[in-house]
Amino acid sequence: MNIKSAFAGALASLALAGAATFPALSQDTTRVLRVVAPWEITGLDPARSGYIFARMQIAETLVGADNGGLPEAAIAQSWSVSADGRTWRFVVRTGTTFHDGTKLDAPAVAASLNRAKANAAGMLANAPIVAITAEGDEVVFALSRSFSALPAFLAHSSAIVLSPTAYDPSGNVARIVGSGPYRATVVEPPLRVEAERFLEWRGHAPAIARASYLAVPRGETRAAMAEGGQADLVYVVPPEAAARLQRNARLILDVQAVPRTRLLKLNAAPPFFDDVRVRQAVSFALDREGIAHAILRSPATRATQLFPPGLAEWHVPDLAPLENSLPRAQALLAAAGWRPGRDGILSKDGNRFAVTLRTFSDRPEQPPMAAAIQAQLRDVGIDVTIAIVNSGEIPAGHQDGTLQMALFARNFALVPDPIGTMLQDFGPKGGDWGAMNWSSPVMEAALTALAAPTSASARARARGDVARLLHAELPVVPIAWFDYAVAINRRVEGASVDPFELSYRLSSMRWAP
Repeated sequence: MNIKSAFAGALASLALAGAATFPALSQDTTRVLRVVAPWEITGLDPARSGYIFARMQIAETLVGADNGGLPEAAIAQSWSVSADGRTWRFVVRTGTTFHDGTKLDAPAVAASLNRAKANAAGMLANAPIVAITAEGDEVVFALSRSFSALPAFLAHSSAIVLSPTAYDPSGNVARIVGSGPYRATVVEPPLRVEAERFLEWRGHAPAIARASYLAVPRGETRAAMAEGGQADLVYVVPPEAAARLQRNARLILDVQAVPRTRLLKLNAAPPFFDDVRVRQAVSFALDREGIAHAILRSPATRATQLFPPGLAEWHVPDLAPLENSLPRAQALLAAAGWRPGRDGILSKDGNRFAVTLRTFSDRPEQPPMAAAIQAQLRDVGIDVTIAIVNSGEIPAGHQDGTLQMALFARNFALVPDPIGTMLQDFGPKGGDWGAMNWSSPVMEAALTALAAPTSASARARARGDVARLLHAELPVVPIAWFDYAVAINRRVEGASVDPFELSYRLSSMRWAP
């Protein structure tokens, strides 16, 4: 199956459209477009903070994604796949360079992606890649089996392509040298990145000359910065501030439903959550409607299942919705052998049902949600201690086995095809942000089928199997879907929100006259 010509045609159309509509360069090189978001820069490695450098358009991936999640050209201008689905060839654009002047060619891309593949925390480690090599102007992927989702995996931020000079002699990332329309000038983890437009970029140079990123974990602080004009783009506006910002004449509040779900991650190892009846009891104990109304100020975000309606191919309309029922929760806990003690807290085999729930304040709604969950689980005899931690302590707790419960929001389309996140979260070994000490042969079979080029009906059946199994087994417990609120200062024009959160799209913006 050769798809080079189709993408070449699409590229030509995009080029003509871009030539006609791209904004003129700003001559003001001192004015800075200021981006504020909650996410800290936890390191230079793409597997840790690549999404910051991808969103700021400092680094690029081999393949991108359009608003519908379909693959589109990026560093690769076209690609093709062999008849057996096991060899993919990506043609790298010629005549382009990294920000340091190093040639951006197939060998440099292959070397960067081989480093990404070797990182167990990155997305490429979950793909059946045997080898990544360079042949002429092509990057060639040899796979152990057919894998139709490869282009989506290559759009993930952990697969950003960096210059050979970005690495130290040990192969670790020492500096960020990408190939995007903006070039990093300052990178100061954990809070700050500054960038300037890269005039030698292969496309139209950005209209805005300079941009900065600042990590501000406190939601109310971000909202105040939007109101006070200290930021031009503020991501993840807290629900309690959204209505106030919407009334501000100097701001535009863009609110979109995105394929992200707030959920509880449960450690399914003994003694607490290994029994599916206990996990189901936790789900029945939660008042999702109350949380969505009182804390999130968005009743429609109450999660009735893991996948929101926006993920139409994964959302199963006929699934019985997740409900709040204390009697059913108590009956399930009793059936699992848990009995209340004098203080009302359950115990079994000498284990008092006392667990720690980890969450973080980068998303301001999470601590109050954790407090609500704590109270609701107390009503069925589960004693929850809340630990407000750095977000990195959740994957660390998964790895060292100390995590018991965690509350966070998971985006199922950071890889534009959700199969990428599914493989990362619910494979045989689980995942840092997915299942912990839970696996299923049914899940393995369904995910394998989804990663192979099967018929549309077979893929639909497999997606349904995944959704129904997670709904029944609850290795993660859905609480609320996600409205993504971004405050945009009216002095900026051309801003838009990427539903897959791959880019802030800075290069399409301009200063208002």
